[in-house]
Amino acid sequence: MPPLALLAVLLAATTHATWNLFAKRAAGSRHFVWLYSLGSIVVYAPIVTWVLITQRTQFTAIHGFALAATAVLHLGYSLMLQAGYRASDLSVVYPLARGSGPLLSFVAAVVLLGERVTMLSMVGVVLVVAGILLVAGLTRTVANLPKAGVAYGLGTGAFIAAYTVNDGWAVKVLLISPFIIDFTGNLFRVVVLSPQAWSDRVRARREIREYAKPALVVSILGPLGYIMVLYAMRVAPISHVAPARELATLLGAYFGAKLLKERAAPERLTGATCIVIGVISLAFADGA
Repeated sequence: MPPLALLAVLLAATTHATWNLFAKRAAGSRHFVWLYSLGSIVVYAPIVTWVLITQRTQFTAIHGFALAATAVLHLGYSLMLQAGYRASDLSVVYPLARGSGPLLSFVAAVVLLGERVTMLSMVGVVLVVAGILLVAGLTRTVANLPKAGVAYGLGTGAFIAAYTVNDGWAVKVLLISPFIIDFTGNLFRVVVLSPQAWSDRVRARREIREYAKPALVVSILGPLGYIMVLYAMRVAPISHVAPARELATLLGAYFGAKLLKERAAPERLTGATCIVIGVISLAFADGA
């Protein structure tokens, strides 16, 4: 992976873990996804306008399909992630989502894009799976399994894999600007969720006052991190970028345990470490 792409992915991982911490703190908000998506539109509209004017991209039907797909997939991802944070711990949902996402992305890249499988990449897959089992507590008795956290985490991971493959194709093949891809997702979420916010406007106004700070953080860092990932996908294989960005998993588990005072069983920390080592193996497997 080119050094600049790796640097972009590492910075993106830090921003991603940070905004997820703030999203978890706003887990009680019913309209938080709508709120931070609206904030992202306001913050990034001038940049997107400049991109549209200067790049003069000729949009065709296939471009429209890619943008529609990213809009729907990111909506599903946002709603499922926030629902997961309402139902379970950050240190369960976040590592599961970020661990299973690159695993599925890796499989999709091999099956759909014909990318090469190496011994190191297979070791990485095994480590990621082992880490998921440990972080989610699947090594414990069935009665103690965090079923809601597992379900939401894996569901979120499936959305991550789907939009990663779609958006990687959009920036690499269709050459759509990462700013436009991310902005489209935020705009679609606002359009879809605004009627609900309007019908519940008394609560929505209260949540705007109560969750303004976390919403502002997410509205800035969320797009920033993903735009850096999309730029990295332009110059590096998708099957490398997708796992490498999941280095945020360990940071997310740390935030959940230390800052949110969630129970940090030893197997969770061990599992998060396995995921990190596994995704590093996948990221650099091309040279094996």
